[in-house]
Amino acid sequence: MTKSLVVGVDAGATSTRVAVHALDGTRVGYARAGAGNPSAHGLAKAVAAVREALGLALGPHDGARVVASLAGVAGHVAEMEPELAKVWADSGIAEGPRYVGDTPIAYAAGSPEPDGALLLSGTGAVAARIVDYELDAIADGLGWLLGDAGSGFWIGRAAAMAVVDAFDRGPASGVLVGLVTEHFLGDERPATPRDVADRIVRLAQAEHMRLAALSSLVSRAAEAGDPMAVTIVHDAAGHLVATLRRVHVSGPVVLAGSVLTSEGPVRRAVTELLAGETVTTARDGAGAAAWLAARGLLPEADAKGLHAAFTAVAP
Repeated sequence: MTKSLVVGVDAGATSTRVAVHALDGTRVGYARAGAGNPSAHGLAKAVAAVREALGLALGPHDGARVVASLAGVAGHVAEMEPELAKVWADSGIAEGPRYVGDTPIAYAAGSPEPDGALLLSGTGAVAARIVDYELDAIADGLGWLLGDAGSGFWIGRAAAMAVVDAFDRGPASGVLVGLVTEHFLGDERPATPRDVADRIVRLAQAEHMRLAALSSLVSRAAEAGDPMAVTIVHDAAGHLVATLRRVHVSGPVVLAGSVLTSEGPVRRAVTELLAGETVTTARDGAGAAAWLAARGLLPEADAKGLHAAFTAVAP
């Protein structure tokens, strides 16, 4: 018997992932392509990335077998929905995907419960209340310049600020000081501490996204007990949990984003502050999108039971 298929799309600022599943949860196809955020990279590039990933994920499977699809897309642009419908039609799929933002997908990647909250910290940071698998309220997510407190960028900027301040006051030392200085200057060592500070400032201003890469250095330094790094970690965790408290009412808290899904001091500090809450970790977003697409075709108990199969992290 020919099995029906569902398709899930997780299109983000760095990559696009498409998962194809049978209704029993079996993953029959999976593929990755380039960035799929139309706001950040333009509509044409985003659609092309989804088209590529969909074609690879479907592989030899007949598009006519697809009975439901859902596309979670960062950087929501209304014009993308009809463009995706064309891609689906070109692939022989009868109906285009349901088009939603990426936040409900990230939540569903960590929980089969209809109501709860998402706390995400990657390059950016956001908290969201989810009701019946849909976005109900949001906090922060305001971007690196004016918001995203506790994000990887925020952590990296805090590290650079602390190190620059230390050099502005005189000779500076410590694990975090050494790591940040090496990140920006390599083997170069300007003549005076003030010269070091000035050089780091100029380099950070010229390429501000380099600051996000410092987040992992803060974690390394904090693990080594560096007081400056430990302070930044606890400040970041405090900001993230405070943001979450603005929207969380009940249900599980799903942690998402590289800062919170990776074992490390920020994740530990956040989970300590959330003691008493049910805390889970997001898994595969494309599989979660496929699971949401399949939910309407399955009894509720069966859908919840298959959640882990759909959201298993792809190899």
